[in-house]
Amino acid sequence: MTQYMFSVHHEVGEEMPTGDDVQRMFTQVDAFNQKVTDAGIWVFGGGLEPIETVTTVDATGPEPIITDGPYAEAKEWLGGFWILEAPDLDAALKLAIEASAACEGRVEVRPFQPE
Repeated sequence: MTQYMFSVHHEVGEEMPTGDDVQRMFTQVDAFNQKVTDAGIWVFGGGLEPIETVTTVDATGPEPIITDGPYAEAKEWLGGFWILEAPDLDAALKLAIEASAACEGRVEVRPFQPE
């Protein structure tokens, strides 16, 4: 089985759900998480804090540089992810459709490199 990263993206300025809307989304995501766990294809997953909490570390030079904020200027940011196992891309895309509906957002599917 191949491991795939299912990443949930948000856009800067996009209004995040609150109140009953966020509770509905959490319930849907919890149900999806339970389904993939029960199926034995869950590897790891989680939601991330907003982009404002990012710290970037660059140790490619003689001295490490630590800065507040994301490495790249972008209008999109990663809000959370799942690492799931699927036999092929078609199966992964079917799971991504369910994941996107559950979290009410766009989901990017990307396979891991083979070991």
